[in-house]
Amino acid sequence: MSNALAIGLSALGLAIGLAAGYFAARSSIRRRREVDGVSSEDIVTTARLDAQRILTKAEEEGRAKAEGYREREDASLEHRRLEMSSQESRLAQREETLDQRASNLAQRETMLISREEELTSSRGELELLKEDARFQLEQVAGVDVAAAKEKVLAQVEDEARREAMIVVRDLEIKAREEADRRARRILATAIQRLASEVVTESTVSVVHLPNDDMKGRIIGREGRNIRHLESVTGTSLIVDDTPEAVSVSSFDPVRREIARITLEKLVADGRIHPAAIEEAFEKAQSEVEQSIRDAGEWALVEAGVSRMHGELVTLMGRLKYRTSYGQNVLNHLIETAHIASMLASELGIDPVPVKRAALLHDIGKAVTHEVDGSHALIGAEIARRFDEDPAVVHGIEAHHNEVEPRTILAVVVQAADTVSAARPGARRDTLEGYVKRLERLEALASEFKGVDTVYALQAGREVRVVVDPGDVTDLEARDLSRQIARKLEEDLQYPGQIQVTVIREFRATDYAR
Repeated sequence: MSNALAIGLSALGLAIGLAAGYFAARSSIRRRREVDGVSSEDIVTTARLDAQRILTKAEEEGRAKAEGYREREDASLEHRRLEMSSQESRLAQREETLDQRASNLAQRETMLISREEELTSSRGELELLKEDARFQLEQVAGVDVAAAKEKVLAQVEDEARREAMIVVRDLEIKAREEADRRARRILATAIQRLASEVVTESTVSVVHLPNDDMKGRIIGREGRNIRHLESVTGTSLIVDDTPEAVSVSSFDPVRREIARITLEKLVADGRIHPAAIEEAFEKAQSEVEQSIRDAGEWALVEAGVSRMHGELVTLMGRLKYRTSYGQNVLNHLIETAHIASMLASELGIDPVPVKRAALLHDIGKAVTHEVDGSHALIGAEIARRFDEDPAVVHGIEAHHNEVEPRTILAVVVQAADTVSAARPGARRDTLEGYVKRLERLEALASEFKGVDTVYALQAGREVRVVVDPGDVTDLEARDLSRQIARKLEEDLQYPGQIQVTVIREFRATDYAR
């Protein structure tokens, strides 16, 4: 290919030279004809010589160029031959290296296969030896492996359960001690700051008379005055042998108060007849209604609560004449509001809504004689009707667990209500109800297995359970106290909490709330 290229280049140079010589000759002939007037034969001869000389020169130049091209092509080919030789040498070295590595890998693979076979053989021998050793141990010990495994697992499970019960017991003791310590501190702080009067009332009001002759005037001719008085006031008058006194009886405290004031006005005036009775009743009714409004406003001022609907204030004032177990309900509301506010402050929450919910928590008692249902739910519905805050409404409806408490506000209201109701001297209970409650406590605790004797102490605030040490272990005693507390909590309703103490070789204590 290089020779053909050189020949082509030489021919091209020759053609170019001939063409150049031809045109140069013609140009020279034309000039000489015009200038010298030389003959055409001389001119042709001269042109031929010039053309021959130019052709020769062109051939020489073409050969020189072709030779240069040939030399350069030969040098390039030689360089490529050297590069290809070097690459072949490197490839040969790499191939030799790869062959060596493949040989080494094959040797390693053979060695690994041999070792794997040896390990498999050794493993089989070890399994045989292990089975033989296990069989010999079974023969010596006389115990099956499966049975021994089950026995060991049972022992481990019992130990783990025992350790878990011990941990749970210790955690419960620590948690209870910490909770009791903090609760005592918070409640003690709140109660120490509380100063409240204890007022005991009943369903009977006594009106003192200046003399016993007034009794006859109250009864009137053929009992006309007393019948009219009872009809107008809706109460019962008790005129007995008590000197200088007449009793007014009614389940409705407001009507009883109106009747008492009416009777006092009649006694003070001295004129007792149907017209005077009706006039005195109207005045007494106006006074009691005004007293109810004043009592509601006074309660707001005492509790430090403002901006309450007028109907709620009136309903609250009616509770001035309502008692629960001898405790005045309005005073109880104010006291509960103070306790709840102090508890909220101790716990670091906003005391304003807590105080409001505590002040309204028994508002339903003002209408329970008119509407059927729980006073907590009735009170919540009344508060909701007068656009009280939903958190306050929930605190009212949840304070006796008719609704599960969902906020800390409801829990604080519950605690404040319990503290106010359960503090010494706040309420009184009948002997019959007291005895029945103690008997019920002892009966519930006696139902559990292993219980020998049950004692209800501290007015039912503590239940001591004596168990048989042979039937009940130490850890079971603690679990038994927790079961009894849960049973009391589910089956009984009572304010505060009951401490359950199981007596064996030590005391396991739990609490029912």
